[in-house]
Amino acid sequence: MGKTILRIFKRIFLAVLSLLVLLTLIIFLYMKQSKFGKSPAGERLEMMKRSPNYKDGKFQNIHLTPALTEGYGYFEVTWEVLFKKSPRRRPVDSLPSIRTNLLNLPADKDALVWFGHSSYFMQADGKRFLVDPVFSGNASPIPGTTRSFNGADIYTVADLPDIDYLFISHDHYDHLDYETITQLRTKVKKVICGLGVGSHFEHWGYSSDQLIEKDWHQEVPLGDGFTVHTTPARHFSGRGFTRNNTLWMSYVLQTPTLQIYIGGDSGYDTHFAEIGNKFGPFDLAILENGQYDPKWKYIHSMPEEVVQAARDLKAKRLFPVHSSKFMLANHAWDEPLSRISELGKAAGIPLVTPFIGEQVNLGDTAQQFTQWWAGIN
Repeated sequence: MGKTILRIFKRIFLAVLSLLVLLTLIIFLYMKQSKFGKSPAGERLEMMKRSPNYKDGKFQNIHLTPALTEGYGYFEVTWEVLFKKSPRRRPVDSLPSIRTNLLNLPADKDALVWFGHSSYFMQADGKRFLVDPVFSGNASPIPGTTRSFNGADIYTVADLPDIDYLFISHDHYDHLDYETITQLRTKVKKVICGLGVGSHFEHWGYSSDQLIEKDWHQEVPLGDGFTVHTTPARHFSGRGFTRNNTLWMSYVLQTPTLQIYIGGDSGYDTHFAEIGNKFGPFDLAILENGQYDPKWKYIHSMPEEVVQAARDLKAKRLFPVHSSKFMLANHAWDEPLSRISELGKAAGIPLVTPFIGEQVNLGDTAQQFTQWWAGIN
């Protein structure tokens, strides 16, 4: 009897072990796909190691930044994300959107067009900028798992004119989209990104001449009265199992007539006040406001903190992004815009809240926006 049980146990053990080996092999082979990018190596890695922000084999935030807030555990958070039935995480209705003709936008028109989440096009003083474009309809390397909301994906790369500067804040899938980036290659003159991110671009066919790959606190003259200052954010990076092997960024874009803060993803910290004191006031601060949760407040700002960050930056207007396209947190899909609208009004900070594709006139500080999300189920 004992030997029979032992044989059964051995068979179960071998079966489980075989399944684990097979699963590991499948994951290994799947992650060999080009869309996962390529880790920095060689001269690029040596350059990263010389950064004051690179310690113990990875990039570090200015202050201690745990992935989860104190008192929460990974099992609890994973269980909640997978199984908790939070209401209205995805809209049932299609979101309002319009396809503004960017190909025929007059060269002297200073405008911004939002594509949902953190993707947007800007034209200022005759130059064209594109930030964190994601047009594939998915914010995950696994097809069909993080689909865009209905109505939120009406633009394609074909709708874009040639781009002078493509800004990438960091290499997460909802900001650096393989399908979009590879299609953009012949339309983009220069890419501005953090240390290490250039490795992905070169792996995807971009030339080293197209890349402006920088550390925090560097100045990048672009000519014709344009300058970019690379500034910190409080976040993390990584496209596989390795975290923080590329640098996450925010940017100060100075044009001949405008001062714009491109925030990327960031939890609240002292860098906002430091940037505001050095470069403010800003005509427009573009800050993430969405996919937040008290459980991970160090890497994604809560709405109250977004308002405070806008104050710290001395922003004349606040454009809240990182919402209305993907379901990446447990809050209702429209909560970020509803909350920031109330908070912004109370704080006296004018908000820029276009619907997807609506043209924002950068020089018109009196432009009004509807609460387009109201009444959408």
